[in-house]
Amino acid sequence: MTIFETAALLVTLAAAFGFLNHLTLGLPNTVGLVVFSLAASIVLVGTDAVVPQWGLLDTVRARVAELDFRAALMDGMLAFLLFAGALHVDLSRLRREARTVLAMATLGLILSTVIVGTGFWWLTGLPFVVALVFGALISPTDPVAVLGLLKRYDVPESVEIKIAGEGLFNDGVAVVMFIALTSIAFGDDGHGAGADAGSIALLFVQETVGGAALGATAGWLVCRLMREVDAYALEVLMTLAIVMGCYALAHAFHLCGPLAVVVAGLFVGDQGFRHGMSGETREHVQSFWHLVDEVLNAVLFLFIGVEVLRLPTAPDLLVGALAAVPLVLLARAAAVGAPVALMRARRTFARGAVPIMIWGGLRGGISVALALSLPEGPHKDAILVATYTVVVFSIVVQGLTMKHVVAAFGPQVAPRSD
Repeated sequence: MTIFETAALLVTLAAAFGFLNHLTLGLPNTVGLVVFSLAASIVLVGTDAVVPQWGLLDTVRARVAELDFRAALMDGMLAFLLFAGALHVDLSRLRREARTVLAMATLGLILSTVIVGTGFWWLTGLPFVVALVFGALISPTDPVAVLGLLKRYDVPESVEIKIAGEGLFNDGVAVVMFIALTSIAFGDDGHGAGADAGSIALLFVQETVGGAALGATAGWLVCRLMREVDAYALEVLMTLAIVMGCYALAHAFHLCGPLAVVVAGLFVGDQGFRHGMSGETREHVQSFWHLVDEVLNAVLFLFIGVEVLRLPTAPDLLVGALAAVPLVLLARAAAVGAPVALMRARRTFARGAVPIMIWGGLRGGISVALALSLPEGPHKDAILVATYTVVVFSIVVQGLTMKHVVAAFGPQVAPRSD
């Protein structure tokens, strides 16, 4: 299929499943798309079992295999989704929570990687460094899923900014960790190659610090230019340019693209909205990026649902995958609990902050994309099935029960009007 045909199919299915969800289940759109995609996949498998002579399942699997989920997300949709999310984060509030967010996005992420990797190694018998690769790709909370969840419920303001900030920043750190561990585990030839600590540290500094610096520079420059004009069509185009330009430059110079667009988005959402745009222009820019966010979210979560057709079905893989769900939740508890314990001496936390942050740490498309990017080999299937199982549990179960967790541990929650 051509790129246009692929996009047409995905958007059409997203619209159809979204419509069915709206008429029937009434679930949050992202959760509903995953549920309906999974249901369609199950119906397809059942139909193939009843009438195998049609060859329907093999045909659809061949089409799904043509969809490059990793490239679509990591080299396309992610930049726009992260920028759209960052635009709506209050930078002044984020500064107040900066230490906690930084601790969760770094210390918490590393701790989660080690716990998940060690546990998965013990459960499955995979080589330890390969299990750590799984820990690195499954540990970051997904900013798209998290921000979608926060739009629906009135969680305490301080907790909301911690979860949102962590989701926006920890994926960039996780990608760098994933690249380093994958290099150690598999190497350029897919069989493993030694990477020394110095090269890993240099990679981390180059990717994260360089990405943040690029985003800050681009964001500052565009905000300055916006002060010189008052034309909403041009300023929408300038925001598109900053996203695509930052991400392309980051890729060209081996910097962290996700971190670059997040920092740029924070600049535009703060300085650009306050000083660089008129009220009319700000409304048009916000409406445009809200629409981009909603459309790409729909396509992304549909993508996640149909990817089940690519998974191997060996029973032993499913056992390890199911065991990974409580393991990841345990690691999430440690990743939240440790930074909070370190910060309690200096600041207070809202009632129920820890359980809400633990349960609200959803996994999503980034983890699936990283798992799909692994080189082919004897260990990829175990990691892929476990990743998909954790992601689906996270989106469907945690996403649908979040309001009960907030109601039980925090202030009374109510769905937001928007």
